[in-house]
Amino acid sequence: MPERSNAGYVITSAIRVGDTEYVLGENPNAPARFVTWVCRNGSDYFWGRYTDDPLTALRNLLDRAGSALEVLERRQREEAGQHED
Repeated sequence: MPERSNAGYVITSAIRVGDTEYVLGENPNAPARFVTWVCRNGSDYFWGRYTDDPLTALRNLLDRAGSALEVLERRQREEAGQHED
């Protein structure tokens, strides 16, 4: 992954679910060293959640992406069910 950043945080991990990314950033000089964001179009970052704990940040990244995956899976099942009629 090419290095990218937002608001002084270097993006260290990204998980794409559908057309949305869930990213984890790190800035050792920030009051809260880690952040997770929702990202669209590769540069539109929003809904930041900040923490000083790396495991809390990683858990948040995985939880957010996992929740989005569940929604996507549910939509696909519903669409598949509608096509069976």
